[in-house]
Amino acid sequence: MHVSRRGLLIGGAAGGGLLVAWALMPRRYDAPLSTGPGETAFGAWLSIGTDGVVAVAVPQLEMGQGVTTLLPQIVAGELGADWRQVAVVPAPISGAYANFPLAARWAPLWRPGVPFLADDPDDLLLKRWAQDEAFTATAEGTTLAAHEQPCREAAAAARALLCMAAADRWNVRWEECDASGGLVGHQGKTLTFGELAREAAAYDPPDPPPLRSEPPAEKAARFPDPEALQTEYPRLDLPSKVDGSYLFAGDVRLPNMAYAAIRHGPLDEAELTTFEVEDAATRGLLAVVKGKRWLAAVAETWWAAEQALDKMAPRFKVARAIEGSQIDEALDRGVRRGKPQRVATRGKGDETMGALTIAARYDVAPALHGTIETASCTARFENGKLQLWLASQAPERARRAAAKALGLGLGDVVLYPMPAGGSFDRRLEHDHAIEAALIAREAGRPISLVWSRWQEHLELRPRAPVAAVLSARTTTPTGFIETFRARLATPPSALEFGRRLFDNKTGWAAIAAVDGETDAMALEGLMPAYSIPNVAVDHVPVAIGLPTGRLRGNAHGYTAFMVESFIDEVAHQHAQEPLAFRMSMLGQDLRLAICLQRAAQLGEWSGGGGGAGQGIACHRMGDEKTGGRIALVATASTGEGGVRVSKLAAAVDIGRVVNRDLALQQIEGGLVFGLGLALGSATDYERGLPTSGRLASLQLPSLADCPEIAIELIDSDEEPFDPGEIGVAPVGPAVANALYSATGLRVRRLPLLSGEE
Repeated sequence: MHVSRRGLLIGGAAGGGLLVAWALMPRRYDAPLSTGPGETAFGAWLSIGTDGVVAVAVPQLEMGQGVTTLLPQIVAGELGADWRQVAVVPAPISGAYANFPLAARWAPLWRPGVPFLADDPDDLLLKRWAQDEAFTATAEGTTLAAHEQPCREAAAAARALLCMAAADRWNVRWEECDASGGLVGHQGKTLTFGELAREAAAYDPPDPPPLRSEPPAEKAARFPDPEALQTEYPRLDLPSKVDGSYLFAGDVRLPNMAYAAIRHGPLDEAELTTFEVEDAATRGLLAVVKGKRWLAAVAETWWAAEQALDKMAPRFKVARAIEGSQIDEALDRGVRRGKPQRVATRGKGDETMGALTIAARYDVAPALHGTIETASCTARFENGKLQLWLASQAPERARRAAAKALGLGLGDVVLYPMPAGGSFDRRLEHDHAIEAALIAREAGRPISLVWSRWQEHLELRPRAPVAAVLSARTTTPTGFIETFRARLATPPSALEFGRRLFDNKTGWAAIAAVDGETDAMALEGLMPAYSIPNVAVDHVPVAIGLPTGRLRGNAHGYTAFMVESFIDEVAHQHAQEPLAFRMSMLGQDLRLAICLQRAAQLGEWSGGGGGAGQGIACHRMGDEKTGGRIALVATASTGEGGVRVSKLAAAVDIGRVVNRDLALQQIEGGLVFGLGLALGSATDYERGLPTSGRLASLQLPSLADCPEIAIELIDSDEEPFDPGEIGVAPVGPAVANALYSATGLRVRRLPLLSGEE
């Protein structure tokens, strides 16, 4: 297969051509978009061909969330393009696409000593760092926050230039012209974008760009709703995904390419000791590559390489093997006797706690990502140059790590961004890119490295396990919570991840570097949206020996479970109806209260009484003003097959909705992902090995297991909030509360029914 820029286009074909740099693009960067004959580049974000095709650069990883539709939609709407003539090209790694909001969110990770000096997206120090580091990472739902305005400004400027070129032909003022449907028009006269592009690039764009009066928005709607209008911007990647022509990293084919399989040692600090190379005689075997902590086989087919590794039977030595029982003991000690570190307070904190009215213990097991595509990378090392075809949420960090591993200059490494077959934050890690680079160098030919499912589960960093105690002092008889305290024992997982990503540390070195540090990100979502006057949130950092990382929903995936289960317990202890009890404490968050009311209507809430099998939960992500809100009613029961969830009804406020279909898809996907976390997705560890080694062992919902799903998007003029993560958070508590309604059993452990009450 010939790999080219044209081969990566989605939704249209574009030529190449003339490159024009102009004022909107930071002058400190070379023009990042390459073009060929017949195509004109307009800054860093788009180019227009003589055929009228508008190619939009997308610097974020497409991993199923629809970003290769969302950003082109913004450009197309502002530019006035014909959606049928819009194509996508992966943006090259460049500081021109820096993700400032994510850099601000992650300031404690890349600037751990003094994060407060760079925690504002508009901070000049932060911008300099993000641009110099080409920090274009895809995470935390920051795509719109980072790139909507630059996309609009670039498109508005290009529209003005096209109008200038047309106006000069017609001898009119350019402000009197407009662009729509891929045409520039004035009083019945029209010219296509393709006819004007080359001329337009010669003009100077207006400053500031003439943005359209309204930002991109679509009316919210319910799902499913057969009467709802379809979006004007259907997904660009859908046709190629349906017909199988969509390319992933494992689909890349290069001349003289071979295939690699790999074996890693148990967790943690395993070192390869012996292997029986003489037993590796397998038809098609080409090379054996030894790493310090892994062994790889290169063959004419992946299966031949995998079979060769089986025959070689690699053995590893470990200083100590991770055991699940030891992890549980460390968390238990931490939550019972560990020294708490205050992370957040409201009012007087826990100074007025006094005698507790209620306290409850919650436990969460390590959770795995369950991606369809395992770690995959194609690498070619020739003449001192390395090329990588890789799906990465942090491509520049992966490129730098590979360059360091091979002792190359950064300019000698080229990374071609590929889409991911699911990620859920798994592709923030890049160990496989380093391995592929080393194997390609030693094999002397291009290789495609694909991890087996077992290797994927062995090497991934799960969402950290947690042990927590939530407690409150309430008034009688209403149960109003006067003081609330949350104490969580868990590793400083986000800080640990930051050392791996930004300092290129190994898993165990990252653990040692952050030992005992307070990690506020590990407790996100614990500050209740309710009007509780006094709140204290404490972190007990715990060293468990297991490298941990990020996963869709991150801390919200377990903090929402704890808080909303606890609120339900308080309501039932004081004989309060769960919905009314929550509404009584939401006087300061009208948007969340509306979500609760709408979800109750959508889910036909019956009060959650005994035997009803209904549970309710709500959650807020982000800050009080611009954050997203969700409320969920779950209907569930238990039987011989375990927990059966028959319906999920959600009402969601994510502010201005840019693409309704994408938002609904992401929320629905988040609910199903949250259901997987509630009922499975977990693993234990024995002798350094995960007990869940196959996708089937994760007990993920199959199509037959998926409940009826109803979603109502609430119209809002607030700033848009990413819909990809928010659906995960309320599923666990809503299902747990439904199980209590159905059985009287209060489950305080994730996955549900995985252990004692």
